[in-house]
Amino acid sequence: MIYMFLADGFEEVEALCPLDLMRRAGLSVMTVGVGEKVVRGSHGIEVIADVTCTEAEKLLDKKPADAVILPGGMPGTTNLKADPTVNKFIKYASDNHKLIGAICAAPSILGELGLLNGREAICFPGFEDKLRGARISSDKVVRDGNIITAKGMGVALDFGLALVSALKDDATANSLREAVQA
Repeated sequence: MIYMFLADGFEEVEALCPLDLMRRAGLSVMTVGVGEKVVRGSHGIEVIADVTCTEAEKLLDKKPADAVILPGGMPGTTNLKADPTVNKFIKYASDNHKLIGAICAAPSILGELGLLNGREAICFPGFEDKLRGARISSDKVVRDGNIITAKGMGVALDFGLALVSALKDDATANSLREAVQA
């Protein structure tokens, strides 16, 4: 199961575009609302998550995480970072070498947890100092091992396709790229 965490203040495009692409690819993605099921994005768009963090924690043993996805946005990133369940899932994914995807400001969470040491990564400009130990890339989307980071909303489609490529295969990602006319 792929778990995408949504906290109040998340950047809507950074969540919904990759979510759409992963589901089009036939991947099982569960959106997880931090706090409540109804989560308000940074531009006032409300999204109804599939489950809350409390419900996701109960599911982790039955449906282990194949990936954890963290959209950025503010104060969404701050709210993700402060949530113990989000941190538990990040730790699970890291300890079990599962995919972790973070875009915009959200890679700062991984940097502050020490998960980017020695890795290449990218984030929204101005958050680079929080990517502790990372080699800052000039690319817009970067995969280094089991971690994919992306610069921001403008590359949400490329971020989503990189997730599909990592979680399914390159052929499916390329087919989706053509289908959405990217």
